[in-house]
Amino acid sequence: MGAAVKHDIFQAIADPTRRDVLRLLTHHDMPISEISSHFPVSRTAIVKHLHVLSEAKLVSSRKVGREKLYSLQPESLAELKDWLSYFEQFWTNKLSMLKSVVENGENVTLKDEMFNKDGKE
Repeated sequence: MGAAVKHDIFQAIADPTRRDVLRLLTHHDMPISEISSHFPVSRTAIVKHLHVLSEAKLVSSRKVGREKLYSLQPESLAELKDWLSYFEQFWTNKLSMLKSVVENGENVTLKDEMFNKDGKE
């Protein structure tokens, strides 16, 4: 038997249905039947989506009676937010520099930004 495929967070959220499942679970924990009722795909397809989300540690499940309840795992979402915040800060800084250049009428080229004044990286 082959090794289990481990899904990372970005693979897991790449699919719009899985993103919608995550949004749905922000309301409350739900069994597969309730989750499935919100989508025009089969229950089997939702189970596969939940498996990917579980492998990425974005959702967890627990047995309650005969049902399996799914819930969000906020810790993994926080890791994703932290990773994305780096790029948010990067672009905020770049846009702030651009705004300053435009407002002050400075004549800065991309080459000036990439290299020191003496032409070295």
